[in-house]
Amino acid sequence: MEIKKQLEIIKRGTVEIISEKELIVKLEKNRPLVVKAGFDPSAPDIHLGHTVILRKLKHFQDLGHKVVFLIGDFTGMIGDPTGKSEIRKRLTEDEIKENAKTYKKQVFKILDEKTTEVVFNSAWLAGMTLKDTLELVAHVTVSQVLARADFSERYKSGKDISFLEFMYPLLQAYDSVELKADVELGGTDQKFNLLMGRELQKDFGQESQVVIMTPLLVGLDGVNKMSKSLGNHIGIDEKPEEMFGKIMSISDELMFQYYELLTDEGLDEIRKLHPMEAKKKLAKDIVKQYHGENPAEAALKDFENKFQKRDPFTELKLETKPFKPSLADFLVGEKILPSKAEYKRLIEQDAIEVNGARIKEIDFKLEPSKEYCIKVGKKRFLKVLFKA
Repeated sequence: MEIKKQLEIIKRGTVEIISEKELIVKLEKNRPLVVKAGFDPSAPDIHLGHTVILRKLKHFQDLGHKVVFLIGDFTGMIGDPTGKSEIRKRLTEDEIKENAKTYKKQVFKILDEKTTEVVFNSAWLAGMTLKDTLELVAHVTVSQVLARADFSERYKSGKDISFLEFMYPLLQAYDSVELKADVELGGTDQKFNLLMGRELQKDFGQESQVVIMTPLLVGLDGVNKMSKSLGNHIGIDEKPEEMFGKIMSISDELMFQYYELLTDEGLDEIRKLHPMEAKKKLAKDIVKQYHGENPAEAALKDFENKFQKRDPFTELKLETKPFKPSLADFLVGEKILPSKAEYKRLIEQDAIEVNGARIKEIDFKLEPSKEYCIKVGKKRFLKVLFKA
């Protein structure tokens, strides 16, 4: 494939390439590039946030390049300090091994198993002697590591930073040396680690890898990056109906980021669709990727039956509640919403309905001895009678 077309595919959904000029030079050599991405098995499941990088690996694979899926079983026992404000809990060797088994199984839902090289960095890191380690440490200074924003903030605020955490970026960089990587992929939060790989390769007499960074996928809360610890994730092994429903709960704005990073659909065509139809298409596409055509079709029908073709209030039991004069006071008081600020945000997004009508007023008033059918967000339904 001509280089211009390769670049178009590679650049989709990327934030930064260091550098595009170097990448073109590598592509012009007309040989398969060694394209690496590392994943520490810190949790037992892969979620859609991880698949942003995995899909980019697949793009390289489809273009005929050599993909190396690196499982950081050794570095995983240290834990990546990126974005952490304190020393993170270390995982045991057994926990790492169990998580790594799951990763290896799940990754081939995206990558071609026959042409993917799966490696574990314990293969070279676990056997290093103290002399080897000291030789490696000699390639980096404390001031270089403290230049990293999250380390700098912790140091200034007097929070502890372990020597193990200092070692992490260097060990990740050494993986690139060992693999002679031409390209390394990572999220924007990995920039420091990725660039260190470039520098260390130079020190070892290798041609520096090109760094390609992708954005961090925003989770279901619409604010934070997708993370299992935050509970805002969608696991690729979740049941088709659950996966479909979660995708349908995201905002229309977030939907386009998901299209760009999690599918190969043309965005211009998607923008011509009604938002509801576009989101159902997105949900079906993603479910199909991980479960197949028939489960994806069944999940679509299940969603339409539950939320579009049937009144969701029909089967709800009528609850009797003490009267509250305002809708905001009721929803926050019953802990249906965490705060009035969240109530206001949902109102502004047309995400609250009362008796079939979208609520526009922040100070919407309720009446005693009256039955209300209240919809909050995509999936919360209440049928309430307020006592006088």
